[in-house]
Amino acid sequence: MSPAQPPGSPPPREGASAELLARVPKLLDAMRSVGSGLGLHATLNRICETAAELAHARYAAIGVVDEDGEGLADFVYHGLDEATVRRVGRLPDGRKGLLGALVRDPEPVRLTDLAEDPRSCGIPAHHPPMRSFLGVPIRVRGEIFGNLYLTDKLAGEPFNDYDLAMVRVLATEAGIAIGNARLHEAAQQRERWIDGSVAVTTALLAGGDTDDALQTVAEQARRLSGAAAGIVLLPADGGGLEIVAVDAPSPTNALGTVIPPDKPVVTELLAGRPVFVDDAATDPRLDDGPARSYGPVMLLPLCRDGKVLGCLVMPRARGDRPFTRTERALGDRFAAQAALALTMAEAQRDRERLAVYEDRDRIARDLHDLVIQRLFATGMMLESAQRKAAVPEVRDGVGGAVDELDVTIQEIRSAIFALQQPAEAPAGLRTRVLREISMAAVPLGFTPAHRFVGPVDTAVGEPTGKNLIAALRETLSNAFRHAHAGRIEVVVDATATLPDGRPGVRLTVADDGVGVPRGGRRSGLHNLERRAESVGGASRLGPGIGADGGGTTVLWEAPY
Repeated sequence: MSPAQPPGSPPPREGASAELLARVPKLLDAMRSVGSGLGLHATLNRICETAAELAHARYAAIGVVDEDGEGLADFVYHGLDEATVRRVGRLPDGRKGLLGALVRDPEPVRLTDLAEDPRSCGIPAHHPPMRSFLGVPIRVRGEIFGNLYLTDKLAGEPFNDYDLAMVRVLATEAGIAIGNARLHEAAQQRERWIDGSVAVTTALLAGGDTDDALQTVAEQARRLSGAAAGIVLLPADGGGLEIVAVDAPSPTNALGTVIPPDKPVVTELLAGRPVFVDDAATDPRLDDGPARSYGPVMLLPLCRDGKVLGCLVMPRARGDRPFTRTERALGDRFAAQAALALTMAEAQRDRERLAVYEDRDRIARDLHDLVIQRLFATGMMLESAQRKAAVPEVRDGVGGAVDELDVTIQEIRSAIFALQQPAEAPAGLRTRVLREISMAAVPLGFTPAHRFVGPVDTAVGEPTGKNLIAALRETLSNAFRHAHAGRIEVVVDATATLPDGRPGVRLTVADDGVGVPRGGRRSGLHNLERRAESVGGASRLGPGIGADGGGTTVLWEAPY
């Protein structure tokens, strides 16, 4: 304990009974107040307020010791208005001064005048003047949680033995209340991470668009970790890691960015080891660039059966607290669950591809063995009839029909050859657009008209092309499910000029359907906007190609 008790304080025993008896009801009320509620931060605020009232102190605070026991992870205060807090600036970190001494040596401290203690240093210029001081450690289940600080007794007197006794009892009760609040918060936190894992698994196994499922992973990671962004990276074809999904409060053009394999962080992640950064602005493992604008970062590999499937990055804003051991453990479990879901989703897609291959083989055999043979036999019959025909007009007509049959047989043979090609063979943007249009023709009942302008295959980069295909798929799906269109026109223009003057590609999908109803669901339209913004573009609606502008025209554009 600090220096001897100050002059004027009551003797340890004389009059103690009356003083204690007078304070017992207040102490009981304080203990009851501290023990109410389960929110951790609210509990800390109540402890500060109750301690200040019990000891007649002007100011009270609780410094929460960090996991390393070298400083403060949180600082909760009472008695300071927000204007004063803004003038003071950064809250104490417990690395030096009197608060640092209490972190390293958690024993009760009572001072008559803070200014006279040699440990009192580093006080900010605009900090309100404080004289008397009382500090008491708070223990939770035998371990140091933090310290309770009281300053400036209202009567101008120093804190006495009775204040210390009452505050120590309150600190003991506070330790119990904090322990309960931490258990409750930990249970809620685990429940949130479990719910997030379920959402990710459901999204990946739903059989929908893979990009949307990966976006769900990024969204859940950001929400659960309290991060400023959620980022999913997958192994790039040429090595390194490629950003494939980003969830952030503002649009970003990071999609498609490839981080080279020679970077120290990438090397660690591809080896299956997590990386934790306390401050991205100063960590030497990170390159200069957007990463420097963040604070603590948690980078977790997505591993399954010894194979690295990707990486999950959760950066917090600069100045935010580092990730705790509990958050790191929960994040690691979330990443493991996401990796498992990715593996199961890939296995599911493999089964679906196998079913498609088998169906293609069957169709190709039927076309060759049945359709072509029948057409060939029909052509031979027509040639025989042509030779026997006496009328020149009939002979010419039958000859034209035979020629058409030959062309039809060649087209069917081309279709058979196409059916036998691997579905994952590299395809240009034009081919992928045609594939989406052909797939949409089945539910629509007709094939949308299409037109290409400019060097579609060579000018448009992969990130933009991938998002354009997803936008086309979303638009055609909306036209089938909601527009009830009878005519659709698709135009992909690789010679477009964007509103800001940059060259780019513009996708136009126009229909003659019922249009976008007022007040209707717009989740699909929001998806189109999000995809365009992710690559630096935009999306908007216009009148359709029906009578009097009926229907809808979706314009989706982005730079190359």
